[in-house]
Formats: sequence, C-alpha cells, structure tokens
Amino acid sequence: MIHELRMYTCRPGTIPAVLDASGTVARRIRGGDEHGVLEGHFSSEIGKLNQYIPLWAYDSVEAMLRLRGELAAKPEWKAEYLPLIRPHMLSQDVTILNPVLPMKPVEGEGHLYELRRYRLQPGKAPEWTAKMAEHMPAREKYSTNLGVWTTLWPDPNVVVHLWVYDSYEARLEARAASQGDPDWKEFLGFAGPQIEEMHSMLLSPSPYSPRK
Repeated sequence: MIHELRMYTCRPGTIPAVLDASGTVARRIRGGDEHGVLEGHFSSEIGKLNQYIPLWAYDSVEAMLRLRGELAAKPEWKAEYLPLIRPHMLSQDVTILNPVLPMKPVEGEGHLYELRRYRLQPGKAPEWTAKMAEHMPAREKYSTNLGVWTTLWPDPNVVVHLWVYDSYEARLEARAASQGDPDWKEFLGFAGPQIEEMHSMLLSPSPYSPRK
C-alpha cells in the first residue's frame, strides 16, 4: 500500500469550482475508486492558501502508474474534466508516501484537519517515525492521528502526518495538553534535534471527502 498526496495551487477564488469538478465530473469518469481509492479531499484554510489537496491510496507504485496512465488515456478525461480545471491551476506537487501507521476512519462531519510535514536530517526518517509510532498512544490521548508516512518521492527525508480535530480551539487544547504528557515529552526530546524544517496546514474537507 502506498499513498499519493497531490497538492494543487489554484488561482484565488477558484477552489470551489475545482473541488466541485473533481468531486463530480472526475469521480464519474474515474468510476468511483476504480483508478485509486480516495482517502481525503481537502482545501487549505491556514498555511499555504488556495490549495486543493486530494489523498489517494494504491496497492503499489506500479499500480498507481498503471491506473493513472489508464485514466489519462480516457477520452472523457481529456474532453470533459481537464478543460474544467486547467484554467484554474497554477502549479502541482506530488508526494508518494509509505505508510508507517494505517489510516483511520473518521466519524461524523465538520472536522478540521492538520497536515504536518517535517524535513529531517538525512537518513533519520525510518527511526524517527518508528519512535513516533511507539509513542503515538500517549499523543492520541489528546487527539486522533489519521496517518504517519515516510516519503518515497521526491524527498526521502520528509515525514508527513495527518491529524483530525473537532475545531481550531480543540486543536489548541490538545496540543497544549500533549506537551505536558511525560511519554510524549520523551518522544519530543528525541525528535526535535533531528528536525530541520516544519510545515503545517489546516485543511477543510470538501463535501466529496470520505473523511468529513
């Protein structure tokens, strides 16, 4: 199992149109999950703005390449979907992720999601994420982690993790409380010196996201 995180920078004001086109026209042409399983369908609220962010699951990199190739070759993909979104797109970034922990389902709707990306010192990602997984039960006393990944491409030194909260206030409370947990503090003491860059984005799920 691998995940593909795609991040599209769109022209200001066009995110609703992009979300709608990808959630309706593209999903119809894809045949639902026939060309990759949709795990999340988000837009950015805080951090880098004007971002459309889908998260896809595939059995392998080889399966991803095959399925994406088949999708790109569909006449309706070229004729119906691409003309709807290309005028709105400024750039796109693709990250291939290797799961360290399995993704969790989310109950209910109206949640806030936080996508965090850390660039570590070279070669540290496997040990770092293994240690994070070991200490995750302590952190999840305060909020739910949806996934932890190392990056296969383009930068093998990046770690990605995704969290879910009921609100922005709940996020603040959970992060403050977790900082005082002795077990989680032990992980932070190990983890902090190996981090070179940290980035965070707060995401809203679209109406088409399986995690809302």
